[in-house]
Amino acid sequence: MTDATSPTDNARVDPRLLEILVCPLTKGPLRYDAGAQELISDQAKLAYPIRDGIPIMLVDEARRLDDAA
Repeated sequence: MTDATSPTDNARVDPRLLEILVCPLTKGPLRYDAGAQELISDQAKLAYPIRDGIPIMLVDEARRLDDAA
């Protein structure tokens, strides 16, 4: 069966959800990085992880983005 993949295989975020989510710190827009499975806030320079298809929208869980990257 092709539907028998684990939750982490090809995990996707619902596009409708992405339209309404904002950065909890800046209230600004987020962009989706499918390769890293993160939601990126360019304003806050934070990357929020997506685990098992669920965005973790906690500042304490976010990864800081390097300015040099």
